[in-house]
Amino acid sequence: MRFHRVAAIVLRQFFLLRGSPARVLPIFAWVAIDIVLWGFITRYLNAFAAPGFDFVPVLLGAVLLWDFFTRIMHGVSMAFLEDVWTHNFLNLFASPLSIGEYLCGHVISSIATGSLGLLAMIALASAVFGLSFFVYGLMLVPFLLVLFLFGIALGIFGSALVLRFGPASEWLVWPVPAILSPFAAVFYPLSTLPHWMRPISRLLPPTYVFEGMRAILAGGVLEGSALLWSAGLATMYILIATWFFSRIHRQAVRTGLLARYSAESVT
Repeated sequence: MRFHRVAAIVLRQFFLLRGSPARVLPIFAWVAIDIVLWGFITRYLNAFAAPGFDFVPVLLGAVLLWDFFTRIMHGVSMAFLEDVWTHNFLNLFASPLSIGEYLCGHVISSIATGSLGLLAMIALASAVFGLSFFVYGLMLVPFLLVLFLFGIALGIFGSALVLRFGPASEWLVWPVPAILSPFAAVFYPLSTLPHWMRPISRLLPPTYVFEGMRAILAGGVLEGSALLWSAGLATMYILIATWFFSRIHRQAVRTGLLARYSAESVT
């Protein structure tokens, strides 16, 4: 892997963002809408909550962490879709650029945009609704790391699906966070779910993050084994997603799929 090739992919994404305010605005706009909406919901719920109980770190904190995961996943997918929409695959892969360098560049770009969105969420949630991240302690760092790794894995996997089935299949990428959120126990304990959903939930790294977050807020102790298990799952999913993308790419090169990539689904 050559660093200057990875840096070229990152620089390309930077120039795309710098040259188009319409690309920058969504990084902050949807974040602000989510934080404001859920912030007022938590204020309303606090009016009926038991004395001493605060919905802000429970619900608004969960929204912030889940939005961070969503931004990371969509950051990788959006960078890939830029090449889909501009029909730029032949230009990229006719160069010495490798799949690893291509994916690594998009991952770094996603880190940058996701971090900007996270800082905006933290500033807004703290200034307007009084959300303090000190209540989570140092565990906030591994929480964000697990969500980041899983977001990268799903972003790569979604990009592979679009590469295989064509631009018309991009609708498969956008709803993934919404589909996973009921299983990931974002806003409620795992025990709330019916028994048939729990095995699926235990295979999702975010489940352990949000269960751990609620345990800390309840004054309990977070099991380190659960957090290590979630990090291991997220890492495994990244390896699987990278293998899947590489396999789809090899098939696309072998069958000439890249050369005839168009705006229609490829069958």
